[in-house]
Amino acid sequence: MRRRTTLGSLAVALLTAVGGTAYATQGDTARDTAAVHRAGTLLDTVPERGTLRVCTTGDYRPFSYLDPTTKSYTGIDIDMAGNLAAGLDVRPAFVATTWAKLLDDFTAGKCDIGMGGISVTLARARKAYFSTPYLTDGKSAIARCADEATYQSLDAIDQPGVRVIVNPGGTNEAFAKANIHKATLITHTDNTTIFDEIVAGRADVMITDTSETKYQAKLHPELCAINPDKPFTFAEKAYLLPRGDEEFKEYVDQWVHLATHNGTYDGYAAPWQG
Repeated sequence: MRRRTTLGSLAVALLTAVGGTAYATQGDTARDTAAVHRAGTLLDTVPERGTLRVCTTGDYRPFSYLDPTTKSYTGIDIDMAGNLAAGLDVRPAFVATTWAKLLDDFTAGKCDIGMGGISVTLARARKAYFSTPYLTDGKSAIARCADEATYQSLDAIDQPGVRVIVNPGGTNEAFAKANIHKATLITHTDNTTIFDEIVAGRADVMITDTSETKYQAKLHPELCAINPDKPFTFAEKAYLLPRGDEEFKEYVDQWVHLATHNGTYDGYAAPWQG
């Protein structure tokens, strides 16, 4: 593979030449994210280290879930991380983060890749690369099945007296704040129990990714995904990669392409999708 010179690699080379550090501070958004890691591509340094460091929130089934009892991760993207690591002859090492801190942790160099149902946004793309998308998604509503007919549109949801619950720090919160003006917004910080609030009657609706509404409706028979085939928005899910490391991105892109066409991704997703 031909190595292409980038502004990020030149910056790292200059820092090394003058005896400076090749690490950036957490708030440094001017320098390529690749400067956070040691000089050179992660395609070389990850195998040398022996681990692939994966930032993941662990609160977003079916993609990433941290069991509070066993302290082990499960999910489609957890299995995909293991597959990617195996291809690099290393093991995955999961780094806990939150949706609010994901970008800061990633650009601070705490991990090599971000995985776990991450939606592609332009705001995130300013600070990091995204891999080739592996899933098309969008925002949809989920509510108690008894109320499904009531919340058939965004306008029907955004009405006085309706309680819309949202988890902070990600695209769900951004969508809710931009589109919910009349209904009451309830912030719930624990994404692993947020759907229980709807079941218990303490909230009425949540607007989240279509993939999550389908899974949670399967997990909670009391809940129904509302028009999941006609989401409010278009979105894609991809893996977060260091800005400036072209060689690692090319490798991950090729891996995603193969995994989504040779049955690898579908095999990991099948147990969760039913």
